[in-house]
Amino acid sequence: MALASVLHSDCADFSFDNNKPFAFGCGLGQRDLGFGAAPGDSLSFAVTSSLNPAGEEEGPERKIEFLHGTTTLAFKFQHGVIVAVDSRATAGSYIASQTVKKVIEINPYLLGTMAGGAADCSFWERLLARQCRIYELRNKERISVAAASKLLANMVYQYKGMGLSMGTMVCGWDKRGPGLYYVDSEGNRVCGDLFAVGSGSMYAYGVIDSGLRQELTVEEACELGRRAIYQATYRDAYSGGQVNLYHVHSEGWTRVSQEDVLMLHQQYMEKA
Repeated sequence: MALASVLHSDCADFSFDNNKPFAFGCGLGQRDLGFGAAPGDSLSFAVTSSLNPAGEEEGPERKIEFLHGTTTLAFKFQHGVIVAVDSRATAGSYIASQTVKKVIEINPYLLGTMAGGAADCSFWERLLARQCRIYELRNKERISVAAASKLLANMVYQYKGMGLSMGTMVCGWDKRGPGLYYVDSEGNRVCGDLFAVGSGSMYAYGVIDSGLRQELTVEEACELGRRAIYQATYRDAYSGGQVNLYHVHSEGWTRVSQEDVLMLHQQYMEKA
């Protein structure tokens, strides 16, 4: 673009006047970014957002608010990792589905859970599954749980602050034994022995904390995870549907059971 066309453009104002502030912009107000000129100043840079319709009052940025509801948990014990989730999907106070599959099978030795936005969790964990397969083909060995969780954290960190909604647990078994990591859409990645994520997680934590021991048998650990999800669905209106239970062990993961929470409620009430 020729210099003359710039100097004569409506989008630039190169004027030096001791009594008039200098502004550079395309029809943009001076006060919108807080760089307004005080009397006597000779220089100011002002930019305004073009997203606000004309005549509309400016205020805090308006964002879409997601109303989340779910209960997912995973914990390690001497025989591997137990993963338990509910299956209810909500849109605010509306129950959208009672049969959502909130455990994503990344590969025969890795599982991921869904909490937050269903689309975000499903997309990024399926993308993770592809990256894990590429790693296997390149390196002739399975990816570790730590590396898989780090891949996911690195991918979503690039979109931090852009509206992603995801709180997932990556569970699996590798050369080091059982592995459990929490990864969210802010790029946080935490290694631990017990995680519960979602609106019903506080209720699940209460049950797990009262019964978790390292020396649990597989049957006892499965029952503990099942009971924790049931109690969360009983107290949390945004959790419900079915309890899906998985066991991750040295031979891979196994889907243990899928039980309706109403049936579990009747079963536990009869025992009480």
